[in-house]
Amino acid sequence: MPSLSRAESTARGASITVASYQVDLDLTGGGERFRSHVTIRFRATGTETFAEVKPAELLAVRLNGADLDPAALDDNRLPLTGLAEENTLTVEAEMAYTNTGEGMHRFVDPADGETYLYAMSFLDDVQRIFAAFDQPDLKAPVTLSVTAPAHWTVAANAGLAANPSPGRWEFAPTLPIATYFFSLIAGPWHVRRDSHDGIPLGVYCRRSLAAHLDADAEEIFTVTKQCLDRFHQLFDERYPFGKYDQAFVPEFNAGAMENPGLVTFRDDYIFRSAVTDTQRELRATTIAHEMAHMWFGDLVTMRWWDDLWLNESFAEYLGTRVTAEATRFGEAWTTFALRRKAWGYAADQRPSTHPVAPEQVTDAAEGLLNFDGISYAKGASVLRQLVAWLGDEAFLAGLNDHFARHRFGNATLADLLASLASASGRDLSGWAESWLRSAQVNTLRAEVAVAADGRYAEVAITQTAPPTHPVLRPHRIGVGRYAVDGTADRFEVDLDPKTDDGRTVLAGLAGEPAAAVLLPNDGDLTFAKIRLDAASADAVPLLLPRLADPLARALLWGEALDAATDGERPVLAVVDLIAAALPGEAEVIIAEDVLALSRSLVDRYLDPLVRQGALARVADACRRLLDGAAPGESLQLAAARGLISATADADLLAGWLAGRDVPVGLAVDTELRWAILGRLVVLGAAGEAEIAAEAAADPSAAGAERAARCRAALPEPAAKRAAWEVIVSNTELSNRLVEATAAGFWQPEQTELTVDYVSRYFADMPAAARLRTPWVADEVAKLAFPRYAVAQPTREAAAALLSGDDLTPGLRRVVTDADDDLRRALVARTAVAATIA
Repeated sequence: MPSLSRAESTARGASITVASYQVDLDLTGGGERFRSHVTIRFRATGTETFAEVKPAELLAVRLNGADLDPAALDDNRLPLTGLAEENTLTVEAEMAYTNTGEGMHRFVDPADGETYLYAMSFLDDVQRIFAAFDQPDLKAPVTLSVTAPAHWTVAANAGLAANPSPGRWEFAPTLPIATYFFSLIAGPWHVRRDSHDGIPLGVYCRRSLAAHLDADAEEIFTVTKQCLDRFHQLFDERYPFGKYDQAFVPEFNAGAMENPGLVTFRDDYIFRSAVTDTQRELRATTIAHEMAHMWFGDLVTMRWWDDLWLNESFAEYLGTRVTAEATRFGEAWTTFALRRKAWGYAADQRPSTHPVAPEQVTDAAEGLLNFDGISYAKGASVLRQLVAWLGDEAFLAGLNDHFARHRFGNATLADLLASLASASGRDLSGWAESWLRSAQVNTLRAEVAVAADGRYAEVAITQTAPPTHPVLRPHRIGVGRYAVDGTADRFEVDLDPKTDDGRTVLAGLAGEPAAAVLLPNDGDLTFAKIRLDAASADAVPLLLPRLADPLARALLWGEALDAATDGERPVLAVVDLIAAALPGEAEVIIAEDVLALSRSLVDRYLDPLVRQGALARVADACRRLLDGAAPGESLQLAAARGLISATADADLLAGWLAGRDVPVGLAVDTELRWAILGRLVVLGAAGEAEIAAEAAADPSAAGAERAARCRAALPEPAAKRAAWEVIVSNTELSNRLVEATAAGFWQPEQTELTVDYVSRYFADMPAAARLRTPWVADEVAKLAFPRYAVAQPTREAAAALLSGDDLTPGLRRVVTDADDDLRRALVARTAVAATIA
């Protein structure tokens, strides 16, 4: 299928204007197909163009009253010639349901056998549902009618206009929307309803999850209402799309999708077991993120995918900001600093790095690749830096001007900069060039000289950039001075490489008493890696347990993890820090993120013998954290999860699974049971019989995914063969089951067992990637990469694969980035070996 190019989009956007879509879907046929009928009214200035459609069978095409030959369809392109000024196109087709989370996804719930459908039209998949001019700048109202089983519930972007007969739903026309925002759910959905400030609210889930949704409905509605109120305070334009429904749908690929009027979320956010406040905060920030899109993306839509940042960077920034300002999750910026920015820093340093706002995205397929830590986390950080520089009042005035100028239309980077410049009175062209048009990340290092009397002789912040991207940027940062008892003093400073050539002397600190820790970028206002001076780094283990500010603790943890990732400090120093400081950590978000981020370093940067000892120390730190945690609290659950994933004590885990010696207040519920069983499987202390028994006790979709992951992790040749066939050739299983299998396949304890599959990955994955749709293929390729085969032959196999010209763009990026991660791990292992020797 050819991907729509930017040149084609520009030409078509200049030659046609879409007036409306009238869509009629018949979902009553059962089986693998549904019937689609669409009437498109559009104006044209030329005589020819094309529409897109991906049918199972194209039944009829009529343009301005004349029948066209369905055989003229070329792949997904339907040529249209002899256009008039005003045109009517009608396309009737049978469309295929999918199991990939794209187009019209069909799911049969294993818990009760009920069927559920949802539409996922994102990026260019509305054409799997009905024929369309499928590009973001051809926005138009959509009027939808649906025929479905009478006992079903059907919802869409707009409110229901009529229910003329059982099994027939007719919806009001939407406001003008981009084609990739078309949304629909159909099935026996469980729904809870509410309203707020004149806006009808609805929350949907599968019936088998009804009790779990009901338990959390109040929290979901409360977060939704709080976020709506805050956005209405920030923006002059009220939420414009009528009702605000949120549907939690099965086997969803993304975290959520910002369809106006009917946002879709992965239904993992309906918690069926105990969860930590970190998980609840993530759900809240996702709700706020998608709501931010109602303005950035839905009300004003990017013209083409090169301005993806106008959607995702703003939603990431505003989602975090509004969550912190309006909900009980007031430490959302702490999570952002440790987890989201780590994602952004990693993406920005890989070979596939790109500017936040690239000059050109050639086609839609390339646009998909840019849904990464740069467009989300780095872009949001850049916006936070812009607010620090412009001031909040000028920033918000610029946004409101932007909405007023382009409401229900499309916009570009230049359009936004014009509004911000007008509101602030500042020329932003230089700022945009260094922050939005230039890739890679700067490093800010503290250079400290202390006199004999214990006072600073000189303090400077130096800024560096990698030789491949030698761009120094202006930064407004906080600098924190922390005493060993945790007391702090903080001030802001501007780093301007045009005036100080990348070395800014903090003259005001000369003669001041030296702090135990000097923290650059305190407050986390900019996007830059930081490095402490040597004395500060040595003092961190003493300071962390006494430091009250969780954001400052997150920054110090992040600095230590990043320095180890870059090979500037040994990974074992991170393990030392975990042993010293993690048992005293009171913030569950920090504890969970430190454990998650450090595990990648321990599992990949240390050779097996050193790893075993390091993991035992991490497990001991988790045990001490668990012993000190209050029964039933989030921190207790986070510590238990960390212990389960790190321990080699199979007797302890088997006892917990059997209900023996479980810490008071810890619920060994469904999800924790799967976590324990998964670790026992990896350790060789549980097998197929135990997996089958657990799956029988949990006959849910989530249970099937957990079982698939466990089966792939079995330390048995037959299990690995079966899992590998699923990964590289099975298209019958759903996206989530294949991904679960890929996620369980590689285990650091099983490198000898899986050694033959390292070469098989590079031999099999090109064909496997072409079997599946890009989103699913790329995710499977990423999960299935032999990430624990940290050896030069793995890199050589990757280089050989990348030398070919037959790879999909997604697979090329996955392998390129994964190989770069291997390079870092090899460097670190070499350094550790040299230290031990």
